[in-house]
Amino acid sequence: MAVDHFTGWIAERYDESAAETFVPAVVDPVVDLLTDLAGTGAALELGIGTGRIALPLSARGTSVHGIDLSSDMVAQLRVKPGAERIPVAMGDFAATSVDETFALACLVFNTIMNLTTQEEQVACFRNVARHLEPGERFVVEVGVPDLRRLPPGETARPFLVSPTRLGFDEYDVAQQRLVPHHHVLTDGQWRATSIPFRYVWPAELDLMARLAGMELEARWGGWDRQPFTAESRAHVSVWRKPG
Repeated sequence: MAVDHFTGWIAERYDESAAETFVPAVVDPVVDLLTDLAGTGAALELGIGTGRIALPLSARGTSVHGIDLSSDMVAQLRVKPGAERIPVAMGDFAATSVDETFALACLVFNTIMNLTTQEEQVACFRNVARHLEPGERFVVEVGVPDLRRLPPGETARPFLVSPTRLGFDEYDVAQQRLVPHHHVLTDGQWRATSIPFRYVWPAELDLMARLAGMELEARWGGWDRQPFTAESRAHVSVWRKPG
């Protein structure tokens, strides 16, 4: 059963805690590419959250629909200008359906890893395929598992150390499990969050797409369509549903 980890103060402070991902230099390349891929059609964003991508995409003229499990995150979306144009279906995006088909579906910012079993990730691809019009695309942005930086015999690696924020990743390599632990100093009080992920390899995602009847069309090292290489820390992949 899907678990909503983005409740209460986590949702209330989400935009603040991820402020560096809301700046135009980060958002604009995402919206540019999604707008190009959607063309004149509608887009479905899985894990729409507080609208970081959906709102500017909608402002560009793309009709956007969303799916999200967290009512608290969607409540943050609802108070923002332009949110009234974006319908959101509440539920697990691996299984929740809407009564429309789309020219584009997208799942950004590592959100595929919030599905913590391979079965759920496969179900997500199949759910997307049901919602895509023939010949249209599914876009996923996700990090490449960073295991080369994990010393042999160790299970944790820090990724952020500052006076107000501490973060480290905890790995279970045998199970492909990853738990990012965040400790944030807020209003003089340290708050901790630990949200479980299942990391996934690019080739594994390609197989999931094939099981759902989709084919890899492109893979880049980022939203600016730079080449994907062995040194890429993340990838943006596009699969197409055959026409």
